[in-house]
Amino acid sequence: MAAVVPLAGAEPKKLEKKPIKFSNLLLGGGLNMFEVTTLGQPLEVVKTTMAANRSDTFGGALSRIWARGGVAGYYQGLIPWAWIEASTKGAVLLFVASEAEYYAKSFGANDFVGGVAGGMTGGVAQAYATMGFCTCMKTVEITKHKVAAKGITPPSTWATFMDIYRKEGIKGINKGVNAVAIRQTTNWGSRFGLSRLAETGIRKVTGKEDSQKLGSMEKVLASGLGGGLSAWNQPIEVIRVEMQSKKDDPNRPKKMTVGNTARYIYSSNGLKGLYRGVTPRIGLGVWQTICMVALGDMAKEAVEKLTGEAVTAKH
Repeated sequence: MAAVVPLAGAEPKKLEKKPIKFSNLLLGGGLNMFEVTTLGQPLEVVKTTMAANRSDTFGGALSRIWARGGVAGYYQGLIPWAWIEASTKGAVLLFVASEAEYYAKSFGANDFVGGVAGGMTGGVAQAYATMGFCTCMKTVEITKHKVAAKGITPPSTWATFMDIYRKEGIKGINKGVNAVAIRQTTNWGSRFGLSRLAETGIRKVTGKEDSQKLGSMEKVLASGLGGGLSAWNQPIEVIRVEMQSKKDDPNRPKKMTVGNTARYIYSSNGLKGLYRGVTPRIGLGVWQTICMVALGDMAKEAVEKLTGEAVTAKH
């Protein structure tokens, strides 16, 4: 990458490393809890249902979910799995992504490359640190057979968890974690990178300098664009759902890997099958990115302002 030479008399933009704050970790967890409890989990359930039942239309998936439990059906898997995942992965993302973005920029990366590096690193950390077993259990809850229809009381959440653990051990609980890691690194690499790119474009259109802050609505617009465009990797999400799903199909590979699962989906449903659920996924990507990038940036600035004012008041 060619070095950027500052213009004569121009002050190069100083890169400052912000200290690691416990408040930022709490903020990341809080933002993710807000995201998943509002629109996040319903969109996740619709997306997962379409990815697992690839013959369903969008309307068909909505009907299937409603029949499963009405409004509560759209929140299946929220407690405890989505809450456990949200309260931990948000903190991991904001902490790791901020650190990685800083170091990338310290080596000369621009905002776009720094955002991609931060998002990818944060996404991988999320997958292996906390998301593997949570996404697996959410998918199991959404896709397991409706034994209640046969007059049998369905097993509880924890009974399902322990049954998988007894039969398959830690590997069973973390089934599909490599697909989760691929999804997360491409998800947040795209979301952060495209959001930063959109911010640069908005600055050019509005005539703002790099040092000038964007307004709240400008940040939301940039994040929405970044989140929506990041749904290009939907095939990885469909593969992840299939690997973690508990549906019975004798044609499925016995030992599922990312590669043979992709071949199975393609042979069963063609290229369209790999993009099932992309519509709710775009909505989910927009909402998650607004919460974690736009609201995350604004909330961090607000916390820093409040803590700065508190320190000044003490002195």
